[in-house]
Amino acid sequence: MGNKNKNNDENDTEMYVDIDLDDGKVTCQIVTIFECNGRDYIALLPLDKKGENKDGEVWIYRHNEDKDGNPSLEYIDDTDEYEAASDAFDEYLDNEEFNDIV
Repeated sequence: MGNKNKNNDENDTEMYVDIDLDDGKVTCQIVTIFECNGRDYIALLPLDKKGENKDGEVWIYRHNEDKDGNPSLEYIDDTDEYEAASDAFDEYLDNEEFNDIV
């Protein structure tokens, strides 16, 4: 997992992460890290080769940090856990302007 920083027009730092999948590497913009049921999760916006996300698809992973603060992502294979994390992310979206994030 690698991080990239990119400054946008408002001088805010956008964070990116590369995800290695079976069919290649995908760069994702980090939307947010949030908590649900005592665990941390991360919402990622997968980007195409042009750096765009046209369909609004968001990926959610379990987010952990080791004792040195190094982040790691874990695939969520439990349906109930994924649904709870997805609901928590939906609540986040209710409080934010998703179009401003994208």
